[in-house]
Amino acid sequence: MATKEPSTSNEIVSDDDEIDYSVKPEFYDPVSDDKDEAWLHHRRKGSQSDALLSCPACFTTLCIDCQRHEKYVTQYRAMFVLNCKVVENQRLRLPADSKKKRNDKKKSRGQYNGNNNNLPGIMSEDVKDEVFKPVCCSVCETEVAVLDEDEIYHFFNVVPSYA
Repeated sequence: MATKEPSTSNEIVSDDDEIDYSVKPEFYDPVSDDKDEAWLHHRRKGSQSDALLSCPACFTTLCIDCQRHEKYVTQYRAMFVLNCKVVENQRLRLPADSKKKRNDKKKSRGQYNGNNNNLPGIMSEDVKDEVFKPVCCSVCETEVAVLDEDEIYHFFNVVPSYA
């Protein structure tokens, strides 16, 4: 393959300068955005989500309907997820005494709404540790959330998109 030599010092000869408009671009679809938007509206069915959550490593969509945490604004909870894998053979525990400490703080501020078994000064004998299962992105295996015993996903390592 012979290349043209520039006739002057200012002239640049390159194959990149020649654009063939008769060839359809390989990665461009003028209606794909409309199709994607219609798919999203069909999946959400008019529900109002606080954010669309993506994996921080590969940007795969993880959740399209979630609720933002009231106190920790970078955390979200959801019941339905996409592209997530629960690690069944691993458990994460939150000790019951740390939960009691959180409730004691609420009691001291007058925000405790517990039942009669957990009145201030009375410790229930059947208090159990909270158990969570780790949740990873199914594409890149990055840990993005935990799943609690009530089957609620708690996302903490995600990239939110507000739409």
